[in-house]
Amino acid sequence: MSPILEINDLKNKARRRVPKMFFDYADSGSWTESTYHANESDFAKIKLRQRIAVDMTNRSLKTQMVGQDVAMPVALAPTGLTGMQHADGEILAAQAAEEFGIPFTLSTMSICSIEAVAEKTKKPFWFQLYVMKDKDFIGNLIDRAKAAGCSALVLTLDLQILGQRHKDLRNGLSAPPKFTPKHIYQMATRPLWCLGMLKTKNHTFGNIVGHAKGVSDLSSLSSWTAEQFDPQLNWKDVEWIRERWGGPIILKGILDVEDARMAAQTGADAIIVSNHGGRQLDGAPSSIEVLPSIVDAVGDQIEVHMDGGIRSGQDVLKAKCLGAKGTYIGRPFLYGLGADGKAGVAKALDIIRTELDVTMALCGKRDINDLDRSIIYPPEGLQNTRSWG
Repeated sequence: MSPILEINDLKNKARRRVPKMFFDYADSGSWTESTYHANESDFAKIKLRQRIAVDMTNRSLKTQMVGQDVAMPVALAPTGLTGMQHADGEILAAQAAEEFGIPFTLSTMSICSIEAVAEKTKKPFWFQLYVMKDKDFIGNLIDRAKAAGCSALVLTLDLQILGQRHKDLRNGLSAPPKFTPKHIYQMATRPLWCLGMLKTKNHTFGNIVGHAKGVSDLSSLSSWTAEQFDPQLNWKDVEWIRERWGGPIILKGILDVEDARMAAQTGADAIIVSNHGGRQLDGAPSSIEVLPSIVDAVGDQIEVHMDGGIRSGQDVLKAKCLGAKGTYIGRPFLYGLGADGKAGVAKALDIIRTELDVTMALCGKRDINDLDRSIIYPPEGLQNTRSWG
């Protein structure tokens, strides 16, 4: 076997180990996937200034996100069906993040429940909330997250209507999978995955089944989720959710300066510049493309984070230079999880940390908190400087 040196190595290994329907779920965007691919390719357009003859000793990647100490400016993003990439996936990813010293964010649409993750971890994690029509259920979710000791709430605002992902429809995605000949074949060719699933009781959406009204079995689950995402979501919902939660709150899904200004007025602690990993509005700009303008507009009023397209430590550095106080990785840790479980997530984080540390040094910086646009090439003041220069 070739050594695991980059995130793409974990991706290739996960592709061999995870049933196609679940690998495709993690590895797809909406419609033509143009925004999904732009998230990655736009990072490559940003060039860095190499600096020489500077002291590169005693480097530090430590910083803070919403007042919490982190080993590097990276959090594990909320991802649905994480427990279908690997048995007990949310638990394993949360444990890996905890040991590494960065935040883990549990999705509303997780396989392992809030309580299941809390039982198997020692430190507080973050919880991501989708706004449903059933406000009693949403209130109960918030209360469950508080009872579990979650230290921040990530409120996702860009999923009022679900973007169409062709791969999921063609694969007939469900959790647990359907027992059609196609699905049986996909699972039969992934024996290690199947063995893991046989050993766990976590097979469906743990935060929903048994908690939402009328959802006590699998037959009612799919119709409930299709009907429950609230297309009437508005800024008033942010207000009552913030009051109900009472702790640090992060608003996810900001991709426009006007929306960023409105978000900054809500009293939230941070915003995440995000296009949902290219899974919602296909044809929208990449997250890294709009990050500088949003930082310029509201960075002095609210903490700005970003996600979308990060596949390396260099990408983290570029986002940090352009004003992001923190970043989130989704697919990289899912690839690690699918490839090798908890050890794979730890490997993904180690790869990103090493790339971030070495790149920072070669750019002439020793402290992650000192990164700014001065190390983006060409620097400000030179001709043909891009909008982020």
